[in-house]
Amino acid sequence: MLAGCRQALPAALGRALRGRALRGRAAGPGRRAVSTSWCPVGAAFDAKQQQQRQQLRSGAAGRETGLFGVPELSCPEGFQEAQDKALQESEQLVQKACSTPPGPETVMIFDQLSDGLCRVADLADFVKIAHPDFAFREAAEEACRNIGTVVEKLNTDVELCQSLRRLLDDETVMSSLDPETRRVAELFMFDFEISGIHLDEEKRKKAVNLNVRILDLCNEFLTGTHLPNKIDKQVLPEHIRYNFTAEGNYLQVAGLHADCPDDLVREAAYKIFLYPNAEQLSHLEELLASRNSLAQLVGYDTFAHRALQGTMARNPETVRQFLEKLSDQLSKRTQKDFEMMTKMKMKLNPQNSNLMPWDHPYYSGVLRAERYNIDPGLYCPFFSLGACMEGLNSLFSQLLGISLYAEQTQRGEVWSEDVRKLAVVHETEGLLGYIYCDFFQRPDKPHQDCHFTVRGGRLRENGEYQLPVVVLMLSLPHSTRGAPTLLSPGMMENLFHEMGHAMHSMLGRTRYQHVTGTRCPTDFAEVPSILMEYFANDYRVVNQFARHYKTGQPLPKNMVSRLCESKKLCAAADMQLQVFYAALDQIYHGKHPLKKSTTEILKETQEKFYGLPYVPNTAWQLRFSHLVGYGAKYYSYLMSRAVASMVWKQCFAQDPFDRAMGERYRREMLAHGGGKEPILMVQGMLQKSPSVEDFVDALVSDLDQDFETFITDS
Repeated sequence: MLAGCRQALPAALGRALRGRALRGRAAGPGRRAVSTSWCPVGAAFDAKQQQQRQQLRSGAAGRETGLFGVPELSCPEGFQEAQDKALQESEQLVQKACSTPPGPETVMIFDQLSDGLCRVADLADFVKIAHPDFAFREAAEEACRNIGTVVEKLNTDVELCQSLRRLLDDETVMSSLDPETRRVAELFMFDFEISGIHLDEEKRKKAVNLNVRILDLCNEFLTGTHLPNKIDKQVLPEHIRYNFTAEGNYLQVAGLHADCPDDLVREAAYKIFLYPNAEQLSHLEELLASRNSLAQLVGYDTFAHRALQGTMARNPETVRQFLEKLSDQLSKRTQKDFEMMTKMKMKLNPQNSNLMPWDHPYYSGVLRAERYNIDPGLYCPFFSLGACMEGLNSLFSQLLGISLYAEQTQRGEVWSEDVRKLAVVHETEGLLGYIYCDFFQRPDKPHQDCHFTVRGGRLRENGEYQLPVVVLMLSLPHSTRGAPTLLSPGMMENLFHEMGHAMHSMLGRTRYQHVTGTRCPTDFAEVPSILMEYFANDYRVVNQFARHYKTGQPLPKNMVSRLCESKKLCAAADMQLQVFYAALDQIYHGKHPLKKSTTEILKETQEKFYGLPYVPNTAWQLRFSHLVGYGAKYYSYLMSRAVASMVWKQCFAQDPFDRAMGERYRREMLAHGGGKEPILMVQGMLQKSPSVEDFVDALVSDLDQDFETFITDS
């Protein structure tokens, strides 16, 4: 999944905070100097933990700094200081914007305003969930809320909006602006409008209050999606109790235990973890109702209509058509997948062979392992973290002329001693930006793989380019005394996926921060990351780095072939499940008031779009955390995968190291950030404008055509 670009702030100035973006490709200044403190990336990740700590301490012997090199953030109280400074600067910039004659400087001031707020809010958005110190997390949470509230007020500031309107209404000045600046100006105005700037004062205040309430509800709902459920331990059979955490007379169930071979454990976990919680249900209902009220207040039929403005899909009708056509194409294949799983369950558990929702992930895994012998333990020794990082380095070097170097951090710059800082360096353009790699498990760290924008790139007023800074967060095991960190095939693929987001952030070098890198429509933002999964599944790419950490032996070709083929087994059922989630998301954000309860809608949608029965007294929607960041946009994963599939097959399947195609990919799809309509970027890359049918065909063809032809046939 993509994080960081402040999805929760639906604002004109908060567009960048939220992750939306616009056109812009600014040439940066001259080549940045090479640092003598850089070292090879693979060695930095495969070094023993103790050795890494010593290097960190010796490298941090200089002066102390704050998180990410921000001096104020050497202590939690620094967030207040950083926040106050950003808000003071924003007041000055608002006054400047209102007194500046219409011209390109107006857009530059708006972007400065956006950047100043983003640099605190985006950073705080990461710290509030990832920092091991509760005081830092709490301070960051407070900063997020305070800046979010200010942003919502700025979005309905009539005088500020009028300064932009004067520019847009001046045809002479507008015609003199370059297309990028013109587009960014229009984008700022569009976001003012969806925030209700056209309403009277009373309704504008209502819009601000709704936005702030929605932000709070998002946080409350998100927290509730992860909370464990308790049950009296006497309720469960004694022989399965050890699978759950004991707490006095209760057992805590904190997840679905989807990989557990005991059917009864999975069934118990499913029914207990998904048991309805009245408070969480209330949060969801109020969140959906508030989003709908806001959308209708500012002139949209539904929240989905508002959320899909500017996306590839453009409107809910196109999304519905896409999901229904895809579901129709998948239906028979999904049924065959369920039949295979049922036979396997019958074989392993003859007493209870009805296929249930808690069986799908487990039995699809059993089928893959049995048919293709893909025990992760066979693969892990070939995927040391250092080797994988060198593989990414090699791929980026060949495709894009980019190298990754480990750089020592200063004392106080990182939040955990195992975080690594990478410099991203182009062979002729020099230093492009920084990636902080927070890859390892630790107590209280969220178990999710995410990309966070901490600082967006932009062309500063003095002509220098503000380098982008991002964090990649994974949950990998630490190295042991006898072995470096070893990745399963799934972990390796996730690493490639998240690094796709990072490269988008590094190469979306727009003039305006508001539209930099991954600050683009959600259904396009996942394309670069999913495309990297195709590279991770190609033998020619894997063969460049997959070596046994002890013997140096390369990963045999037939093992990669088996792994790739195994992913197609039950893939139709897996995709059908994603269609169900996406359809549910669309209905929840469609016409209100909802005709039925959210649980009744879940049951109905599950029967129509999935096929396995709804389980009474469960409420999966209360664990659907994507309703927060991907509200009305969950379909984006499927649509982005369709585009990535087309780009792979047409542009890279023949030669995954084709430099000319890599440069075209950068020029057409990465360089604009969100600064160009997404469908136009896709059109530039594919030399055609794909239809809904093309999207569906691309997804379905991945299920039966061997998109790894080149690794299995030669």
